[in-house]
Amino acid sequence: MNNKVILAQNAGFCFGVKRAVEEALEKQKEFNKRVYTLGPLIHNNDAVEFLKSNEIYPIEISEVEKLGSDDVIIIRSHGISKKLYDKIQSKGINIIDATCPYVKNIQMKVYKYYEQKYSIVIVGDPNHPEVIGINGWCNDSAIICKNGEVNEPLPKRICVVSQTTEKQSNWKKVLEKIVESCKEFVAFNTICSATEERQKSAEELSKKVDAMIVIGGKESSNTTKLYEICKENCLNTVHVERASEIPDYIVYSDKHLNIGVTAGASTPDWIIKEALLKMNEEKVMEMNEQLAYMNENDKKIHVGQLVKGEIISVNEKGLYVNIGYKADAVIPKEEALRDQELDLNDLFKVGQEIEAKVLSRMNEDGYVVLSRIEIEREEGFKELKSFFENGELFNVEIKEAVKGGVIANYKGVKVFIPASHIELFHIEDLKLYEGKTIEVKVIEFKEERNQTKIVVSRRAILEEEKRKQEEKAWESFEVGKIYEGEVKRITGFGAFVAIDGVDGLLHISEISWGKIDKTSDVLKQGDKVKVVILELDKENRKLSLSMKALTPDPWKDVDEKYPAGNIVLGKVVRFTDFGAFIELEPGVDGLVHISEISHKRINKPSDMLKIGEQIKAKILDVNPQEKRISLSIKAVE
Repeated sequence: MNNKVILAQNAGFCFGVKRAVEEALEKQKEFNKRVYTLGPLIHNNDAVEFLKSNEIYPIEISEVEKLGSDDVIIIRSHGISKKLYDKIQSKGINIIDATCPYVKNIQMKVYKYYEQKYSIVIVGDPNHPEVIGINGWCNDSAIICKNGEVNEPLPKRICVVSQTTEKQSNWKKVLEKIVESCKEFVAFNTICSATEERQKSAEELSKKVDAMIVIGGKESSNTTKLYEICKENCLNTVHVERASEIPDYIVYSDKHLNIGVTAGASTPDWIIKEALLKMNEEKVMEMNEQLAYMNENDKKIHVGQLVKGEIISVNEKGLYVNIGYKADAVIPKEEALRDQELDLNDLFKVGQEIEAKVLSRMNEDGYVVLSRIEIEREEGFKELKSFFENGELFNVEIKEAVKGGVIANYKGVKVFIPASHIELFHIEDLKLYEGKTIEVKVIEFKEERNQTKIVVSRRAILEEEKRKQEEKAWESFEVGKIYEGEVKRITGFGAFVAIDGVDGLLHISEISWGKIDKTSDVLKQGDKVKVVILELDKENRKLSLSMKALTPDPWKDVDEKYPAGNIVLGKVVRFTDFGAFIELEPGVDGLVHISEISHKRINKPSDMLKIGEQIKAKILDVNPQEKRISLSIKAVE
């Protein structure tokens, strides 16, 4: 058998399916009881049997009624309808939602645009569970286009999405029809990038080989599409579920064959490996003999194992340790110390016992590679989890500004601080924080199978400090009392002024006794101003402030300041149809009626006057109660 077997670059478990399987196995261990999946978790019979052996069983929708609040149900990566999700939730059943994030994204888009009165179009198979679930987020009203065919009239307002495993060619066919027929539409190409890459690599490989093996469940939509794509390029294409189904005429061919292999998103790695081994037995035999020899002569040691040993040598590159194994171990400097500026010889001595974790069973120089940093990092993880559970504060050093925030370090553990959680205000340049040590608290600690997501916040601490400061301020506030504040924000109707950390409204009418057209003409952000509290609503946390209340009312004793019959100098400030207003002092305007502007007949005040012009006028009448002063220009003439 001289066949050459080539595995497609992208084949097997996709992110969503792998995530669902791993989560199912993890949750079964966590609950330590039988758990259920709503339908087969993946479309692969061998994988389903494997899950059953781990107490994970598929059930039909009709069987949900039999479950109670003590039961656990896993929603598979295909997702389900909103109505079904709400029904399961209402029964109090423990739900583990393993819906693929890409599918969840489609469901949310469909729900959003359906609520906005768009008609929904789904490019995909109407009988596929993913499409059935997506359709359930628009009340099962979607138009579903199978094989890229549009078989019914399209509404004028459309939102179109795609099944994640659909062919690109089918998506393009439907989109072209929509462009021709619809006046208003939004289109989201929601074909999963992994699906697209898998299809692309399968297509490229199938053009170069003599035979093509497509591995995956017969019920798997994406595997079927891979088969169709490969068949177009290689007539000798076979769809199998497992290695035993690969035809003998391919495996035992007398000719030298180039055999391509790809696998659907629901095909576990072990099934792919089994198929590869079957088609390349001679190399496998050699490999097995070598493995057997190594197993016989190796002391049992594995990656992640904690080992103790004696330091036998120290140099600037690392520590060399005898761990009682057939090969000595090395702890590289970067795995011994977090601070690379320190000298190993100052901290470690020959003969000293040391504990470390196995990173690699053998490097290129034949040494086992160990790490002390990983032990410290594990301790850091435990402490961070404790901080999260107990709400404790701690310090981290900011290492790097990245998109959306900064990466900080705690005992070798990387934690993320979103940009919005560094300060109470927006930060333009995050790089200014690199190298700084700040106090934070953990706001998210999510343990997953492959990684732990840790998000910390400084803002949460600052907000608590601000809240305490505000509480203290509210207790001290008094109506009529004068305070110094800082202008924080300018608006069209006034400004917000901060007093002891509390923002109060300074309405434009309370800035000055005089008329103000724009707040920005008088105040700027950052200005320090004195204000008096006019109104105080502690229950609703509202503060009304005034600047003009700090100065005397200019209308007080106005009849004494401006006696009737006298001539006064003023400035023209605004016009109306019936006359012009003359400012006598800030806050005190007098009116010259249009009939009192000139002895000539005029149509409008601007025929004779200009804004800003200084004029003399005779005071005809003063009414302090109604705050009115009548003036005459022509009486002066």
